[in-house]
Amino acid sequence: MWQNTRMATTTPASTPAPGPAPAPKRGVASRLRRTLFFSVVALALLLVAYTWFVLTWSYSRGERAGFVQKFSKKGVVFKTWEGELLMVTLPGVMPERWEFTVRDDAVATRINELMGKRIALSYEQHIGVPTSIFGETGYFVTSVREVKE
Repeated sequence: MWQNTRMATTTPASTPAPGPAPAPKRGVASRLRRTLFFSVVALALLLVAYTWFVLTWSYSRGERAGFVQKFSKKGVVFKTWEGELLMVTLPGVMPERWEFTVRDDAVATRINELMGKRIALSYEQHIGVPTSIFGETGYFVTSVREVKE
């Protein structure tokens, strides 16, 4: 008997259809690195936003009068003027010492010109400043005027 030696040319149903190869699945380490990166970026942005908010919003504003005892320019990263004002209420009474920071060079120049005279310093108090890079105190002087007696 003759047997049919011809093979069938049909493809089985389980063979995948030709097309683009599937993308490799991302590993756990890759997802962890991505999550860590975005977390660090988000924290950095939050710190920048918080610092900007604290330095632009003032908790209180006021004015103090007295004599500047010490005034110098200091700082590691940002140079600011740091000073002490002696506030005398009555003659013979121990003066109260008030420390302040000046970020504006024009105001600092004016304070240096009025050194030794009674002056009034207008200031803004900023609470929650994250580091001392922006000034050693929370009191930032915005203007100065001479007090005539």
